[in-house]
Amino acid sequence: MSLAPGATIGIIGGGQLGRMSAMAAARLGYRVCIFSPEGHGPASHVAAQTIVAPYTDHGALADFAASVDVVTFEFENVPADGLDLLAALRPVHPSPAILRISQDRLLEKQFLNDAGIATAPWAAVTSEAELAEAMPKLGLPAVLKTTRLGYDGKGQAMLRAPEDAASAFAALMPKPLVLEGFVDFAAEISVMVARGADGTITAFDTVENRHKHHILDLTLAPAPLSPELLAEAGEIARTVAEKLELIGLLGVEMFVTADGRLLVNEIAPRPHNSGHWTIDACPVSQFEMHIRAVAGLPLPPASRHSDAVMKNLVGPEDMAHWPAILATPGLIPHHYGKTEARPGRKMGHVTKLFPKGALPGEFGIEDALKVD
Repeated sequence: MSLAPGATIGIIGGGQLGRMSAMAAARLGYRVCIFSPEGHGPASHVAAQTIVAPYTDHGALADFAASVDVVTFEFENVPADGLDLLAALRPVHPSPAILRISQDRLLEKQFLNDAGIATAPWAAVTSEAELAEAMPKLGLPAVLKTTRLGYDGKGQAMLRAPEDAASAFAALMPKPLVLEGFVDFAAEISVMVARGADGTITAFDTVENRHKHHILDLTLAPAPLSPELLAEAGEIARTVAEKLELIGLLGVEMFVTADGRLLVNEIAPRPHNSGHWTIDACPVSQFEMHIRAVAGLPLPPASRHSDAVMKNLVGPEDMAHWPAILATPGLIPHHYGKTEARPGRKMGHVTKLFPKGALPGEFGIEDALKVD
């Protein structure tokens, strides 16, 4: 059953993804209630209500459930047992079971491999002895990662020689860890895919993601890859959504290897930084698609009317360009309402559109958004 206009959608998390989801919900006639430990986050600026409490406060979560008609979340680092409590009181989309898989790299990789989807070779690591045993099997260099709580390059260490192992194992917390074989990749790509309660699946075009200091810097839509690879990436994303029995939106991040294979790196059951371009280049953005799925509304095709380049605005360095961005015709600015531009903090993004099929080639992409 779909939610009628005037219903309230509860969003766990108060960051920019919650903000843009709330804006999409409001356009469809819904109210939004945010649950967050912070009372003045980006999402609270545009939501009808914010409940401020720790994610572990079960009493506050019960009050939150009583004030909403359906629950979703904007990032993965939410205690799954809190979502279990909410799921006993209100529909929660995506489900707590999907959240648990995405929160744990071991569960995630095992799920993907069981579904017949290729990943980088990997091994669970609970001790230095297991790490020493895994390194010769996977080869060096390899990447040692926490299984939980890692993002934007945090919670991982590159092992280039056996003597790197002991210090990396001691430094990375919490345990257990996962060792991943190093992937010689030619590109990093992602697909945003949505699935409704009726099983309808729709996927946005595959995009290329370019990172700086482990943080997404540029997204190119569509990715400059062969039609065969683009189609394969979309099919992988649809398979993941189907196997998970997803209701909501899912980001599927992949490597394109130097020899042309696709390996899934991570899944994220929520709107994703690499999908921000859809706000301006698609009739229905990733955020509206997410709200539609959560609310039980029909899912239209995830079509694209323009090519796009999206650039993240990170920290004081990028925000120094904000006045010039506002003054530059053709640049579409998005500010997240954060007051302090700390190093490494995502403050906003800017998008430039091109006629469909006219995105510049390799040369000139970085210059497309240059304002200095």
